[in-house]
Amino acid sequence: MNSTAPRNMVQQKDSTAHDKQLVSLGRVLQTLREEENPDVLIDTILNYIHNEFDYHLIWIGLYDRLDHRLFGKGGFTPTGENTFLKQKFALNSGDLLEQVVIQQRPVGVPDLRAELHAGEWRKAAQKFNIQGTVIFPIRHRDRCFGVAMMGSSLWGISPRPDEKARLSMVLGNLAASLDQIETDWQRQQTKRPDEPMFALLNKLRTLSSLGDRLETVVEETHRFISPTRTNIYWFERERRYFWRRVSNRQKATAFGEANQPSSGITVQEVNSFYQALLSDQVVSIGEAHSSLKADTTSRLMQQIRARSLLAAPILFQNELLGFLAVEGNEARIWEKEEKEFLRAVAQLIALTTPLHEMETSIQQAKLDQVLTAEIARAIYGDDDWKNTLKNCADNLCKRLQAERFVVLLHNKDQNHFEVCYQSQPNNRRLLPTGLEPLNQSDWELLERTLETVSIENLDDDLRLLAWRHLLLESGVRSLLLCNTSLDQPLEGVLMICHEAPRSWSRVERDLVKVVSQQIGLMLHQWQLQRQTEQQQKIYQTIQWGLTSIQQSHQVDRLEQSALQHLNQVLQAPLTILVNWAPGRRAGRIVAPINNQDKFALNSEIVIQIQTDSLIQWALQNDGLIELSAHDLTPETRQWLNSPGIGQILVMALRTAPEHEPTGVVIVADELDRIWTERHLTAFGTLVSQLAWSRRYLMLTKMLQSQREELERLNWYKHRRLEEVYRAVGWNLRRLNELSSQTDPLSGTRYQQILRQLGDSMGSITQLLREEQWRLRTYYSTVPLVSLLKRSIDRVDSFLKQRQIWSQVHNDNNLTIGGDIVKIELVIYELLVAACHRIPSGGRLDLWCRQIDNRWLELSITDNGMVEPRLLSDMQNGRSVDLLAPSTLDQPPGLHLLICQSLMQQIGGEFNLYKLEDNRVLSRLVLPIATSTTPQTQIQQPSKNTGFF
Repeated sequence: MNSTAPRNMVQQKDSTAHDKQLVSLGRVLQTLREEENPDVLIDTILNYIHNEFDYHLIWIGLYDRLDHRLFGKGGFTPTGENTFLKQKFALNSGDLLEQVVIQQRPVGVPDLRAELHAGEWRKAAQKFNIQGTVIFPIRHRDRCFGVAMMGSSLWGISPRPDEKARLSMVLGNLAASLDQIETDWQRQQTKRPDEPMFALLNKLRTLSSLGDRLETVVEETHRFISPTRTNIYWFERERRYFWRRVSNRQKATAFGEANQPSSGITVQEVNSFYQALLSDQVVSIGEAHSSLKADTTSRLMQQIRARSLLAAPILFQNELLGFLAVEGNEARIWEKEEKEFLRAVAQLIALTTPLHEMETSIQQAKLDQVLTAEIARAIYGDDDWKNTLKNCADNLCKRLQAERFVVLLHNKDQNHFEVCYQSQPNNRRLLPTGLEPLNQSDWELLERTLETVSIENLDDDLRLLAWRHLLLESGVRSLLLCNTSLDQPLEGVLMICHEAPRSWSRVERDLVKVVSQQIGLMLHQWQLQRQTEQQQKIYQTIQWGLTSIQQSHQVDRLEQSALQHLNQVLQAPLTILVNWAPGRRAGRIVAPINNQDKFALNSEIVIQIQTDSLIQWALQNDGLIELSAHDLTPETRQWLNSPGIGQILVMALRTAPEHEPTGVVIVADELDRIWTERHLTAFGTLVSQLAWSRRYLMLTKMLQSQREELERLNWYKHRRLEEVYRAVGWNLRRLNELSSQTDPLSGTRYQQILRQLGDSMGSITQLLREEQWRLRTYYSTVPLVSLLKRSIDRVDSFLKQRQIWSQVHNDNNLTIGGDIVKIELVIYELLVAACHRIPSGGRLDLWCRQIDNRWLELSITDNGMVEPRLLSDMQNGRSVDLLAPSTLDQPPGLHLLICQSLMQQIGGEFNLYKLEDNRVLSRLVLPIATSTTPQTQIQQPSKNTGFF
């Protein structure tokens, strides 16, 4: 009994202490949930730690994210000195406090007095004799709000697990409360533009006049943003300045009452501010910030007598009506909500303003409709287009109060704009009849824009650089331009000019757009009529030239006739042809008689085709080339040396991409000559026709010559065969007479000779009777072994003469079926060609491989040399261009091509290759004899090679 009583008392004491801790913890957590004052929350935590834990030093510091430092919020020290605990502590790289703030993890220090990274706290620890220290982060959702430091006079002290849990709980709840307090404070500080916007809408719908609406907008804007002044400035287009229409310090003002200099802002002084408003940008000028350039900002702020400004444009259908501005006498940083509210209110003004001016706009639209109708009637009803444009200019200039009306027509041939019509006051000088071509950006601006282009002040505008100086000299300062064929290639431009800077309303721009399209129809019709007349004239000249070219039957007369017609069509003083024979490297000049000395040429000079740059330029281009005399190289200048040559056209005589050109046409004129599109088209047509006609005559002549030669050759061969036939017949008769002798051995030999001669005569008889003009196929069979043996025997003399080692690789016992005579001739030709290629002591192999039950592959390999071009020509066949030189025009290429053709005719195949080990492969595919009768059309064999 006595031993268990103390134990029960200890347990009762521990239970009582634990209950007290829970009660104290609950009170603190309740305070953290209910209290909204951060100072009270921190004092609560400090007192709780002081009462519940045995620490001699307790300190809490809150983290300042902007300056990266800790603000001391108080605590407890052993001496009761608290001034140090409320200081600001900068966080340096590597410090203990920075480590806790960044890593957001507790850190324990055995002896704070000896910690080198403790900073100022090391001195404080030495002063207060603090050793074991623990630092906890005050964190919530990965965000650190500060730290809590607890220190003891004992070395290496560390909180127990239950103490660490309680500390983490109360410090985490403290961080959550601080986070909620900060969120609530930011929400209270944030302006909410939706409520005043709804209130403004409710007020506006009850007001009828524009002045009352503008005053209400100013009041609500001033109430929400709280600036020094709130104003609405209106834009006067013709005089290009802003005047203050409504202010929070005065009532709405009519236009006539607001012309005081103090209330007007001219566009010329603040042009970048004006451009920003036109671009629908909110202009913000505040403390150390401006969305404008420095000089513009200074002038603008001097005029409105303010140090900060926020201005939103009032834009309706891309037309600037004015701007809404809030101004401050002190520098100010404008918030995002304030900018958004001001933009929304300015857009609201833009929506309500047109309703006030609706009646005036409708009346003006009716007048413009009548004006455009009158212009349309004049365009479609008057045959005199100049009178039509005069009436159009008078009406439009009167309506727009403009001084100049100019219609420009783009001349594609000359690449400039012609003044088709212009109207201006009598005391103003005319624009020149031709305007320089526009640069690329200005051209794309006029061609791609589907609206009228307006330039308010030409002095400050960088568009129309090509015409800018001319227009400024003519007194033009503001203008409207519109393409006369919108969404189409640029043909013409309507230009309305004013002599003072001004803005153009959308209604005015739309009116010019409509009128320009009506004028564009008339210009297009007139342009088509002019082009038709010019094209008809060119067509007649081309037709006459083509007829003359087609009627020429000799190449020389054809060339002269074509050059003369090119002279007439292009109206050029010099037209020449440089031609050469196929495969040759030198060319000659063909030129008609020229009576102008400054365009005379020496036609006897020889031109090197491969090295002359002008000829090579023409051969490397599919079409014509335009160049000047300055582009010619010194080599070309040696023969194209006429002093009058300035502009040059060059084009090769090209018929098809695979045909090799054999001539170049050159046309030259003086330096100021401009080649029109019509002339270039005619030039291309005539040169192309000349190329085809010239090729036709050359091919006809060549084929005629070849036919005559083949006829002579065939006649010669046939006669020789007949002679052989007669000679052999005579010998046979003699042998027949000798066979009557009584000697038995002689008679046997004579009979054998007779049979051999009879067989020869039989084959010759078949050749003479049935193959006079074309080859025929005769089917027969022969064992493969016999075919190979006879083939090797026929070239045995070549093999022995050149000491060539040969071997036949054949494991097949097959029979070949087909025209055996021609197959033997082909194999013989290939073996002879191989023997000629193989160097002395070389090697020749014959490989046999059965592809399937119908085809046999016979491959002949040798280590000779073959011309690469011959391999290419054998693969591709004869060139489509029959005039181009080829390796197939003479032996051995010609003989190999004949072999290839023969094999195709009898149903086989022959190809020539070069293997990777540099051996030459002659591959034959031969038909295997079958039991069925051979068909006229035989299926081609597989194209795969065997074992190479």
